[in-house]
Amino acid sequence: MKRLIIAMLTALALTACQQDNASQDILAPVPELRHGLMQGYLHEEPPLNSAAFLPPPPTSGSAQQAADDAASEAMRVLEGSARWTQAAVDAELHFPAAAQIFSCVLGVSVTEAQTPALYRLLQRSLTDFGLASYPAKRAHQRQRPFLLNGGEICTPDDREMLETDGSYPSGHSAIGWGWALTLSQLAPERAEALLARGRAYAQSRVVCNVHWLSDTEAGMAVGAAAFARLQNDALFQATMAAARQELNQANLEHPDTATCDAEAAALASLQ
Repeated sequence: MKRLIIAMLTALALTACQQDNASQDILAPVPELRHGLMQGYLHEEPPLNSAAFLPPPPTSGSAQQAADDAASEAMRVLEGSARWTQAAVDAELHFPAAAQIFSCVLGVSVTEAQTPALYRLLQRSLTDFGLASYPAKRAHQRQRPFLLNGGEICTPDDREMLETDGSYPSGHSAIGWGWALTLSQLAPERAEALLARGRAYAQSRVVCNVHWLSDTEAGMAVGAAAFARLQNDALFQATMAAARQELNQANLEHPDTATCDAEAAALASLQ
C-alpha cells in the first residue's frame, strides 16, 4: 500500500510539473515578425497556399463583379453612420484593442491580465490567419473598391498602405472568421453569436470601402482553411485548452455594457 501511495503521489507531481511546463510553453516569449506582429503557430510549416484553392476574383463585366459593385454601392450610404464607425473599430488589429473585438458576444473582457492564454492565442493565430491570405493577394493584385469608386474609407491613415496591398482575398476577413471559429470551439454555448459577429466583422470591410464582397467571402474561406491546419498543431491545442479553462473561471470581468449596447445597435443596422 505504501508503494502504491508513493507511486500515486509521484504521478501527481509529474502531472503538475508537466502542466506547469505546458503553461510556461504557451506563454513563452515569441519573436515578432515585425513590430506588433507575433510569430504564428504555423511558422515551421509550409505556407498555406491560398492561391491554389481559391478561384480567381471576379473579372470586369462578369455577373460576379456586378454583384460586387452593387454591394459596394449599397454600403457607401453608411459613410459617417454608427456602422461606419464600428467598421473603423473592427479594422484595428493591434493589441490590446484587437483582443476586444469579440468580447461583447463572448461576454468576457479579453485582456492579457485576465485571460493570458486566450490573449496569446489571438495574438499568434492572427498571424496564421492573416498571412495565409497573401499567396492569393500576390497572385491576383486586385484593386480595392475605393481606388475605382473614388470614395472615402473608414481608416484614412491606412490609405497609402492599402493602395498597394491586394484586395483579394481580405486578410481581415480571414482573421475575423478564424477567430470566430476558434472562439466558437472554446465557448460552444455562444457559437451562434460568435459566428454572427465573425460575419459582421468581414462585412465591416465592405462598409469601410476597402474590400469587395467577394474579397471577404474568399477571406473567410482562407480563415477556415488555416483554422483546419491549426487543429494539428500541439501548441495551439495546448493554448486552446488553457484558454478554455480561463473562460470557465468564475467572476471574470465583463466588457462595458454601454460599449456593447452601442456595438449591437450598430451591427443590427445591417441585419
